[in-house]
Amino acid sequence: MTSPAILRQTMVDTQLKTVGVTDAAVLAAFAHVPREAFLPAKLAGLAYADAAHEVARGRHLLAPLALALLLQHAQVQPGQRVLVVGSATGYSAAILSHMGAQVTALESDAGLAAIALAAVVTSVIGPLTAGWPSAAPYDLILFEGSIETVPSAIAAQLAAAGRIAAVVRQAGVGRGYAGALTATGNLAGLPFIEMAAPPLPGFARASEFAF
Repeated sequence: MTSPAILRQTMVDTQLKTVGVTDAAVLAAFAHVPREAFLPAKLAGLAYADAAHEVARGRHLLAPLALALLLQHAQVQPGQRVLVVGSATGYSAAILSHMGAQVTALESDAGLAAIALAAVVTSVIGPLTAGWPSAAPYDLILFEGSIETVPSAIAAQLAAAGRIAAVVRQAGVGRGYAGALTATGNLAGLPFIEMAAPPLPGFARASEFAF
């Protein structure tokens, strides 16, 4: 049986490096953190597949490649404050912690937070769309799933030069984005690649009435 450490390195070499992930800190974190510890037992054997695994109804971990690309483009630096919105079982938070970030893992599901705690990732519990203002401002806010909009409450928790990292859905198409927000809470730059990710509940854009 292949050891988890070898499977992690294979994931790094065949999934991440081959699609342009070159950041040494990102690669080292993915090679070190055991993704199987953050998955239900029935999915542990698929931990290193490039898939966004469902860990609770309607809740997923980002696929490894999507997460790696978001973190590379976010240019995470040691010591930076990072909020993970919808941290689920805590894998993204663990990756960021290995990179030296000061991470606040925000989760609304106590069951998922308990799995994270068992994997030595402490989560704060609260509504995802409210963010976690007591630890703000954040240098980076990462969303664990695709979103259509950034709520004003979360946008207000970014530091002056802060960034968000998310798969942003527009007209049904997901695109990776890592950058600033405008004063009105809109994306300030362009996405860097098209990528898919399951939606993070609660972050759909409000429907507009039309005649």
